[in-house]
This record gives sequence, C-alpha cells and structure tokens, in this order.
Amino acid sequence: MTHTPADTPHGISPPTSTPVASDGTEASPAALARVLGPVGAVLLTLSCITPASSLFILVPELFAGQGTGAPLTIAVGIVISVAVGACYAELGTLTPSSGGEYAMVDALLGRFLGWVTFAMTIAMLVVIPPVIALGTADYLADLVRVDPQVAGCGVMLVAIATAVLDVKSNALVTGAFLVLEVVAAVVVAVLGLAHAQRSPSVLVHPEVSQATAGQSTFTMGLLVSGLAAAMFVVNGFGTASYLAEEIHHPRRNVARTVFWSLFIGATVIIVPAVAAVLGTGSTQELSTGTFSDLVRGWAGDTTATIIDLCVALAILNAVLVMVLQNARVVYASGRDRAWPEPVNRALTRLHPRFGSPWVATLVISLPGAALACSADLSTLYEATGAILAVVYVLLALAALAA
Repeated sequence: MTHTPADTPHGISPPTSTPVASDGTEASPAALARVLGPVGAVLLTLSCITPASSLFILVPELFAGQGTGAPLTIAVGIVISVAVGACYAELGTLTPSSGGEYAMVDALLGRFLGWVTFAMTIAMLVVIPPVIALGTADYLADLVRVDPQVAGCGVMLVAIATAVLDVKSNALVTGAFLVLEVVAAVVVAVLGLAHAQRSPSVLVHPEVSQATAGQSTFTMGLLVSGLAAAMFVVNGFGTASYLAEEIHHPRRNVARTVFWSLFIGATVIIVPAVAAVLGTGSTQELSTGTFSDLVRGWAGDTTATIIDLCVALAILNAVLVMVLQNARVVYASGRDRAWPEPVNRALTRLHPRFGSPWVATLVISLPGAALACSADLSTLYEATGAILAVVYVLLALAALAA
C-alpha cells in the first residue's frame, strides 16, 4: 500500500515492503481501503473496549477481590491507560499499519523486538475473544440454560461470519449494538444511585470483604495487585491503530479515535461501578453478587432480564470487533512476508465482494472458537493480563525511541 508523506510523518515508514512473487517479480500488495471517518472509527474502537461487557463480566471480578476499592483501582488503571493511549496515538500516526503493536515496535525498536511483540500479540488475539465470549451464558440464563462453552463457541462463530463483511457494514452493526450496551450501563448507574445506601466516603476509604479477600482493610498492595485487571477492563482503545490503514487522514484521526474511545469507555464503566458500590448495603453483597443480582434487587426480574440481554449483545459486539482487528494483524504479517510465500499469499487475500481479509479472519479466529469450547475462563483471564502488561512496556519503550 502506498503511504503519503502526510500519513508517515518524521520520515518513518510502516514496516511493510513490496511483496515479491515466487518467480522473483514484484507483486502489488493487497490494499485495505480508507473508508472510515472519525465517527465510524470511534464506534469500532469503543465496541472493542466493550464497556458494558467489561462492566458486567470483568468488574465483578474486581469487586470480589477489592471490595469497595474496585472503583479506585479502576480509576488508577484508567490513568495508566491514558499514558498508554498516548503511546498508541503517537505511534499510530508514525506507523499507520494494520499490524498494530508489532508494526510500531518493529519500526522503532527493531525486527527482533517487533516479532517478540508479534508473538505475544498473537497469543492475546487468540485468547481475548473467548475470554469475553465465555461470559455469554450467564446473561442468557433468564431465558435459556446453555453450557458456557457452547454459548462462547456460538458467539465466536457468529462474530467470525459477520467479520467477513466489509468494515463499513461492521461499523454500522457495532454502532447499533453499542447503543444498547451504553443504555444498559446508564440504567445500572441510575438505579444504583437512586438506591444509594452508603456514603461516598466508602470510595476513598475502601472496605474489603474478609470472606473473599482474606483481609478487612484495603491496602496499597491490594490496589497494585488489581491494576493489571483494571487496565484490562478499559483495554481496546488500541484498536484505532489496527484500523489506521482504513481511517481517513490517520495522522489526525488515529489519536482522536484513541482518546475519545478511552474517555467514553472509561466513563461508561466507572460511573456504574461507583453506583454499584453506593447502591449495595454491604461489602459482602457487593463482593459475592453479580450485576444481575443487584439490578434484580433494585428494579425486579423484568428489568434484570432486559439488562442481561443487552449485555449478551454487548459481548457479541465486543467479540466481533476483536475478530475484525485480529484479522488485520494477521493480514499485515502476511503482507510483511513473515511466512512461507504460499501462506503470505493466502493471508493477504481479500474477499472479492467485501474487501475484507477473510482468510486471515478464519486463521486467527477459529482457534479462539475452539478455545471457547474447552478452556477455563479464569486461566485465560490471568494469562491475558500478564501478556498485556508486557506489550504495554514494549510500546512505552517504542514511544520513547520515537
């Protein structure tokens, strides 16, 4: 793909090269079309943050270990994420490539660290979608009983089929689902604040349920231990860098997409989390219950069921956007000639009608569907947090080298 000087400031080119066919002649790389404006890019990126599924699936895990200190831990995680977002914004304009993190590190820290990043990124790309998808069954329980792994695998397969469509169609689909999940988060926030039972002081002087955390006081050590999970709650703003080749004027719009998505996503997550803390009568109730339990106590079964359905759609939405971004990383690796030539040609193949990297979509996403059928959620959750922290460190080093 040809990049203009406006798309590659400071003279740094994306880590791509002109493909060479097996007969030694140059071949034109398959090019992704620039079709996304700022609004479409923000919708896709915000859908990958998936604030509702983060709120309803991941935040209760923090409540279980951190009690009323969970919002404080999330707030610190958001502050750190803003710094990470600055790295994405800077590097996404310097190296606008669908390769995302590995392309950034490759261009600024060298090929070796670039491919170390690529290996870790691939691990995350396979693991994160099933982590989110496995939470679906809990939110369908009011209507139908289904095995979590079956539901997770089903969500993965629906997302894969949808991701093969063109990116503009996917932006419309994810935008519609995003509205539903934001509405669900707003309803939870309003209900929690309307049923407030505790003073806001509990947010700055947190309480921990001794039955779940093994202690009754919230310490700095406990806060630090939850930071990886807190950062994972708002993770997804980096999707803007994966879409850089499909966004109009990436030098300007990638940074805007990163920060607008992070700001909106963080707000949708932390306000209902605070409301949940204030709206529960005891730390034990907060630490052992789910948001469904809280909503049911505040507004009854019907409201809880509606919220649960919105969350199920939010999960599908999140997995869909993750499949989209993951396919673009694999597509970029084929375009960068990382594999044997027949594999490179397959990974860079675009759908004749939709212009999507459909082979790359299947290659990176079908293993995730298989993982959803067989893996344990807590194991995947812990592994993802550790890998994410290492990738963020490499991005920070790349930003310092820019």
